[in-house]
Amino acid sequence: MATPMASAFGLFGRRLAQALPVILLATFLAFGLLKLVPGDIAVTLAGDNASDQRIAEIRQLYGLDKSFFVQYLDWLWKVLHGDLSRSLLTSEPVLVSIERCLPPTLLIVILATVLSVAIGAPLGVLAASRRGSWVDSAVMTLGSLGIAIPNFWLAMLLIATLAMAYNWFPVTGSVPFLQNPWDALHHALLPALALAAAGVAEISRQLRGTLIELLSSQQVRTLRAKGLSPAAILWKHGLRNVGIDLLTVITLLTNRMLAATVVIEAVFAISGMGSLIINAALQRDFPVVQGVILVMVLIVLLINLGADMLYGWIDPRVR
Repeated sequence: MATPMASAFGLFGRRLAQALPVILLATFLAFGLLKLVPGDIAVTLAGDNASDQRIAEIRQLYGLDKSFFVQYLDWLWKVLHGDLSRSLLTSEPVLVSIERCLPPTLLIVILATVLSVAIGAPLGVLAASRRGSWVDSAVMTLGSLGIAIPNFWLAMLLIATLAMAYNWFPVTGSVPFLQNPWDALHHALLPALALAAAGVAEISRQLRGTLIELLSSQQVRTLRAKGLSPAAILWKHGLRNVGIDLLTVITLLTNRMLAATVVIEAVFAISGMGSLIINAALQRDFPVVQGVILVMVLIVLLINLGADMLYGWIDPRVR
């Protein structure tokens, strides 16, 4: 009989094997979609008044004179060896740019996810346990507002009040976490709050609905008939059975936050992955855009892979 550790490694291997075709497809899309953008990157690099000879030299220098599939295979081979090419404009290695811009983005997303769970989960439990009361109505109203309010508008409101009016938080920028953890969290808190508003609303609403459905089941009615208190039913049986649903919501929410940071970073003038890809796209710096897309896809796949592993730990029946 397989040990739990062997089962866990077996599950990880199966999930990783299933993810490999998705990773390969992601590399193809990251490389191929940018080739559909109108215009000639060689002309952009050479300048509008460049001669045909100079444009041809640029194409040869960057391998743009090769066929699409040869360019893709050359790029993929470099990626497999940890080389994401260099910026066409600054000549800086793309990996160096990503290493500089990824930590602020991850800090905001992680902090926003923690805030979403820390605030949304208790509100969902409170609303489910007080179903039909004013507390339930208040939580649902706050949930509706959290989903309806655009995060960029909430970000500007937070800047105008907590940052500019009261000077409680910095207005813009970020600080490396390893350099000064407290100052880094201080800078990241407002962006994380703006990003977490929708997450709080979604987690509270989803958890409330799941708990209400569970507490209305025949199993819970049987427990009530045996004399168990409502609190014991809620904490010992209710929350134990909503773990997978809650983990699914958190996983999807975190993936969406990674995309939503593009707007939040622009509002708070944070040099993160969102700012990096926007500037690169506007300047037609294709290697940077390709590298950022690939890294973000890999992060999403790792998040999903981690969630699959946690599913098996929460409920062994899904292994």
